[in-house]
Amino acid sequence: MLPSVLPTEIDHVPVLADEVVATLDPRPGETIVDGTFGAGGHASLLASRLRSDGKLIAIDRDPSVAPYFARFKREHGVKARLHHGEFSAVLRQLAENGVRADIVLLDLGVSSMQIDRPERGFSYAADAPLDMRMDTTAPVSARELVNEASERDLTDIFRRYGEERFARQIARAILKRRRDAPLERTGELVEVIKQAIPAPARFGEGHPAKRVFQALRIETNDELGALERALPAALEMLRPGGRLGVISFHSLEDRIVKQFLRKQEQGCTCPPDFPICVCGSTPTMRATPRRAIRPNAAEIARNPRAQSARLRVGTKV
Repeated sequence: MLPSVLPTEIDHVPVLADEVVATLDPRPGETIVDGTFGAGGHASLLASRLRSDGKLIAIDRDPSVAPYFARFKREHGVKARLHHGEFSAVLRQLAENGVRADIVLLDLGVSSMQIDRPERGFSYAADAPLDMRMDTTAPVSARELVNEASERDLTDIFRRYGEERFARQIARAILKRRRDAPLERTGELVEVIKQAIPAPARFGEGHPAKRVFQALRIETNDELGALERALPAALEMLRPGGRLGVISFHSLEDRIVKQFLRKQEQGCTCPPDFPICVCGSTPTMRATPRRAIRPNAAEIARNPRAQSARLRVGTKV
């Protein structure tokens, strides 16, 4: 169901807004690809620098972004079109069709418009159907994972994507609970998690269900796989001098982006003991700046969700 009321610009706060504009430096007439359009916060900031001869290509797997994109088109004078789909697949298709861009931006993780709508099932703070699909038309939701995956698979998901210390205990508790009846709601899963972990751990770092919910969301939406596929597709799309910006929200995402940029900067892949280069590989990108950009204290105070954000930018050479 599409939202009946759109948020105001004040309600939707894009993270690292000034830093995104400053480092990606959009210029009149350029083409921007926003691979995670959401409510259009970053797209609006970037498009304001393009003028009427610029172009913005928006991508999002969530069908509910359609009214936000319609508002964006009304408010900005740039040519714009929206593609519905998982961003790595759309980026690859666009690149194969010869589309070239000056800027590609990926704002990873779950958007505010998704987590603030309890019925989407992303939040452990509200009882709702156990869903977590970014694309509401996708066939597999978190409910299927929780009720059908083996103990071993659940343990692996919680450890790999949530770095959860009590992954095995939680997986066992889920299997025990679902023998009586399937878990249908987020509130039921939260209670199972709380009962599965030692009492002192329930009052440690944040909500006790935080890491499990993150892990299920990542697995449900294949977020890390999509990112790994999207980065080379984005590089292929960029014109020389084009800029790639990626905002991540946890170390698993940031590590993938960091390693990708390092590999593109490396160029030669010959063993160190080779006297001359025989591979012929040359650098394709440079990180600009070298380190990840983090939100300042003022932004975190205004928007606590920005605290874990990291922006990495690479320029195609």
